[in-house]
This record gives sequence, C-alpha cells and structure tokens, in this order.
Amino acid sequence: MLDYEKEAGRYDASRGGEARAEAAAQAVLGLIPGGAGRLLDVACGTGLVTRLFADARPGLRVTGADLTPAMVRMASARLPGAVVRADSRRLPFPDGSFDAVTTIWLLHLLADDVGAVIAECARVLRPGGVYVTTVDKAAGHDVGSDIDVVLAGRPRRPAADAAGTVTAHATGHGLRPAGHAVFRGAGQGRSPRETIADLRRGWFTLLPPGEPRTEEFAARLAGLPDQDRPRPDPRFGVRAFRKPVAGEDGGSAAGGDD
Repeated sequence: MLDYEKEAGRYDASRGGEARAEAAAQAVLGLIPGGAGRLLDVACGTGLVTRLFADARPGLRVTGADLTPAMVRMASARLPGAVVRADSRRLPFPDGSFDAVTTIWLLHLLADDVGAVIAECARVLRPGGVYVTTVDKAAGHDVGSDIDVVLAGRPRRPAADAAGTVTAHATGHGLRPAGHAVFRGAGQGRSPRETIADLRRGWFTLLPPGEPRTEEFAARLAGLPDQDRPRPDPRFGVRAFRKPVAGEDGGSAAGGDD
C-alpha cells in the first residue's frame, strides 16, 4: 500500500485534480437527498472532494475524517474546523449522527476491513440516511484499450470493493440499495509507458516486481504504438445504500445511470 503520509503533497495532481474531484462530487451528491443536514466524508484524504460537497450545498454541514496526519492537515486547510483524525474502523461519533456518509476511493484499499468500515458507516448513519461509496475502482480502468488487451491475462488481486461484495456487507448491516451512478476519471487515461512503470512497481497484478512474467507483459506493452498517448479515461462506479426507518417495509429505490 502507498505511504499516504509521503503521498499527500502530490496526491491531487496525480489523480485527476479538480476535474476528477468535481465529477466525483457531482455523482455522489446526485445520490444524496437535498434535505440532508450533516454529511461525514470518511477517509477524506486531502479534502478536495469534501470541500466540493460543502461548496455545492451551502446548507449541508460537512465533516471530514482521515487517519493520515498529512492528509488531515491538507483537508483542514480546505475545511477549517471540520476535519478530524480518525480510523474508519472506529469512528469517533455517536450512533445516528449523520444524514449521509461517504467513502470515496477507500474500500479498494482495505482487504479484510471492508466489512468493519461499512459497519461503522452504517452505525453513524441516522435512520433514513444514505451511505454512498465508490466501487470496482480497478475495473474502472478497463476501458477496452490495447493496454487492456495486453494485460487481460495477468493474475489480479481480488477486488475488495467489488460491487457485489460491498452490497453484501451493506445489506448485512441493515442498509438497502438506493441507487447508483458513474463518473469519468478525467485525465487518468493510461499510456503504455506509464503502465509499464506501474506494472514494475507491482500495481494492477499479483505478480511481484522482477518476476519474469512481469517483464513479459512489459515487453508486450513496449510494443504498442503511441507509447505516451493516454488511452480513454476510466469510468468509476458509485453505489448508494439507505438506512431504513423503524417500521419501514421492504423494497429499494433505484436511481443514477450505469
């Protein structure tokens, strides 16, 4: 896993910056009712998306939480007095504190802790509130490009944020599916040369750096045309889940676009 303490200073610029953040914020807010009063952004990182939540809805009281001190410092500069340092598995808030809880680009990092984090998000969500999260982050980069064709046979890590896995955890903690959306990862299209460098760092695959098959994939990527031309931007998925109020009957709402 990346060292986010060291990564904080370059995080936004290396991940689509304002354009991707704006697309993400719009997709997420489209799944949160307009009357929501308090929102908690868990693992808010640098606070770029968190600030956009607050800017887009002046009546929404937004709180950010992150475990990495450098990220907390950056987020606090964007949202003074509204960011706390906290572990997403043990949130320092009472039950039912928020009308909406979000986890943007978190669950794919968690492996065995996905269920614990979703349980905490459900706990601090009030009845009638909505939990919104990104899903299938790695799959979002599979855009049908020539790079994807080359890498199709690589051994992959199981996706901790697979939509089915996330839905199973959410429903197991009493939440109900309440909509979905997609957004474009602006400026994040991969080029062959960049992908080779990432592959050699052990990204996108279970193959360790230096493993002979890693170099076989790298050689095939090096044979592609336009080595520095980014392929199409990824498309990221978002899912929403609602916490039912007492006595509410079954069923679920559907929304967004896929």
